Amino acid sequence: MFISARKIETVLAILLIRAGQVVALDQLISEIWGEDPPRRAAAGIHVYISQLRKFLNRPGPEGSVIVTRPPGYVLHMHDDEIDVDAFMRLMNKGRMHARERRHEDAAICFENALAMWRGPAVGDIRDGSTIMGFVTWLEEARLECIEILMNSYLELGHHRELVGRLYSLTREYPLYEAFYRHLMLALYRSERQAEALAVYQTARRVLNSELGLEPCRALRELQRAILTATDDFGTDLRDTPINLLPRG
Repeated sequence: MFISARKIETVLAILLIRAGQVVALDQLISEIWGEDPPRRAAAGIHVYISQLRKFLNRPGPEGSVIVTRPPGYVLHMHDDEIDVDAFMRLMNKGRMHARERRHEDAAICFENALAMWRGPAVGDIRDGSTIMGFVTWLEEARLECIEILMNSYLELGHHRELVGRLYSLTREYPLYEAFYRHLMLALYRSERQAEALAVYQTARRVLNSELGLEPCRALRELQRAILTATDDFGTDLRDTPINLLPRG
């Protein structure tokens, strides 16, 4: 029998991603072995489920959290037991505060949400379309969380404190244009206009080299606004809320 710790981890990851939903046996087989499963793949899944039940067994009347339900299995977890759910609750609460312009409360929620990350989503498991789709979605949610957090800090006037963090973000995510926009605005508001314009040129060079594209409209218009020292509303850019600047 082909018992594999990594395959057990993969089964657990899929059950967690689909917590509260029936995950068909055929789906588990496909996620682990693709289109060419071994002859005794179903027996292997039964062994992995048995191992997980022993590992996750709860004392008392609740018993196993993994229930057999045709055509597969269901993982039952409490609302506070899955960190992804906690992350999304904090992020949604932060979004609500940001919409209401309660940026201090929003920043606290976003920072607490980001503090839950300890590394890549589901570790180094990248087997199957379900896990890959989940990882893509969750990493996009994390980037959105960081972006709105930067918005809130800029709204609160923390531009000087953000410069180093934003430089790091542009290096880590060189194709994510929002972070260049944040950095340009933070530098300009810190009376570092030349550096803000240099960031635009860096973004333009990277996007041209990697994708053959020009910067998005938001970046182009922010560059123009910095060059003229006013935005389209005729006011000093240093006093302009970031959400007045166009976004791509």
